[in-house]
Amino acid sequence: MPPSWLLDLLFWLAVLFLAGLYVSWRATRLDRLHVRVETARAALDAALVRRAAVALELAASRLLDPATSLVLATAAHEARTADADGREFAESDLSRALRAVVGQPDFRATLDSRGDGTALLDELEAACRKVTFARRFYNDAVSATRIARRKLLVRVIPLAGKAPVPDFFEIDDVPPDF
Repeated sequence: MPPSWLLDLLFWLAVLFLAGLYVSWRATRLDRLHVRVETARAALDAALVRRAAVALELAASRLLDPATSLVLATAAHEARTADADGREFAESDLSRALRAVVGQPDFRATLDSRGDGTALLDELEAACRKVTFARRFYNDAVSATRIARRKLLVRVIPLAGKAPVPDFFEIDDVPPDF
């Protein structure tokens, strides 16, 4: 039978080892959540850029009247060139402009009479849907990361390091009625 001090030492080494494993697991989980937020943000940015590009393409297609083209092109250009602080507002403005343009009476019939605009409209519809999904996915990732960062262990032992707390991306992304 080993001496009692040896059993005590083995017990405390096992406790330290298990605590180390738990802290390591928590740090790895937090790191994965931050990577998920970055990936979701990149996907959201790509979807927003694609939506603006399709809106610009529709504005330049000569399928719309000049005033409508100007409104849509201005909103799309502002959304593409907005800085980080004004991006949410610019993207919301683009959503409202798209709803105003597509919500015109007999919009689809007008596009069909002026040329083959249905493919462009279908592409715009898909881009708007992708923006909605990408924003939801990003905000879900931000929510999970913020919850993980609020845990006591993460705050006591700064497991998040110097990574900034991610912010939600809130825009008016209600798609137009196609």
